[in-house]
Amino acid sequence: MWTVETMLMETNAPFPQFPGNHSHTNITCSRDNILKTVFFPVLYSVLLLVGLLLNGVAMWVFFRIPSRSHFIIYLKNIVVADVIMTFSFPFKVLSDSNMASIGLRIFVCRVSSVLFYLTMYISILFFGLISIDRCRKTLKPFKGTNASRLARRKLLSGAIWTFLLVLCLPNVILTSKTPPSKHFKCSDLKTKAGLLWHEVVNHVCQVIFWGNLVTVVVCYTLITKELYKSYSRTKSHNAGGTICQAPSRKTTRSPQQAKRKINANVFLVLAVFFVCFVPFHFARVPYTISQTRKVFDCKLKLFFFQLKESTLFLSSLNSVLDPLIYFFLCKSFRTTLFKTLQLPPGTCSWLTGRGSEVDTGNTPLRDSSASI
Repeated sequence: MWTVETMLMETNAPFPQFPGNHSHTNITCSRDNILKTVFFPVLYSVLLLVGLLLNGVAMWVFFRIPSRSHFIIYLKNIVVADVIMTFSFPFKVLSDSNMASIGLRIFVCRVSSVLFYLTMYISILFFGLISIDRCRKTLKPFKGTNASRLARRKLLSGAIWTFLLVLCLPNVILTSKTPPSKHFKCSDLKTKAGLLWHEVVNHVCQVIFWGNLVTVVVCYTLITKELYKSYSRTKSHNAGGTICQAPSRKTTRSPQQAKRKINANVFLVLAVFFVCFVPFHFARVPYTISQTRKVFDCKLKLFFFQLKESTLFLSSLNSVLDPLIYFFLCKSFRTTLFKTLQLPPGTCSWLTGRGSEVDTGNTPLRDSSASI
């Protein structure tokens, strides 16, 4: 695709040996071990089944929700990206398990891997936009939206898809050479222009990730500071002798407990971003060095490959973790889902911390889509 690790991916080929290596090292350092050919294909197969179920339901629900907030618009884009990513899993399973034909492996290099990384970086960009939106809701909770703002967000979403599609399309077109043998790398299929374009796109992807990482960290630092100030004000107000109403007999959860639960749910975006995307982008640094420079021996190169594959699986896990964000942070999603399943509105209130799905006040973070 458009990262160095995909360009340099070897399909069923051992690592090159350095002078002085014994002949058995070729077998020891081969990527065709149980981790690559069995363990990860099984994990991706499970991920495929769970992802199809969760994202199928998510897309079906979102088609019934009008785009009345920035948050909903961003989530709809993420669910489309997740569905596309999920459809790339079968090709990775067949390729990694050595069950793919040469033609299918060529398809993986030209198309499937491109779509996988395309959707990954689309998700990263929209996670950044969601973080900005959550920060704005926290600092200015009563600032509403209007039709013109929604139209601009839709145009922005379209621009993101168009930009990344245009960026990655040459990787499909310029991956057109005939494989030199059955043990080929994806880079063997690229023309000279394709290799140069691949390097350019790799740098652009680095900027996308690190820029959004900074955005997410800054936004959630501001959110944390605001929540702390809100908590301090509430604690001070209660300690000052404020008369509180007696707790309702219908619930055992106090408003303070519910608010803390809501505030904690907001950090799901941060948690998913760091679990799925950060490890991969840190692991790819030594992996890329191991593939482009002869500074590591064969076994160490194999270790970095396995580390990259492990963290890449975490990135793939994003496709099944995103529905948690939809459920916990989007009231419209929960309401539509419960109506479809004919469940009462207060279902799972012990998880969401709301007691019911009826808005009861204007707290800054009472719901990520309360204005919908």
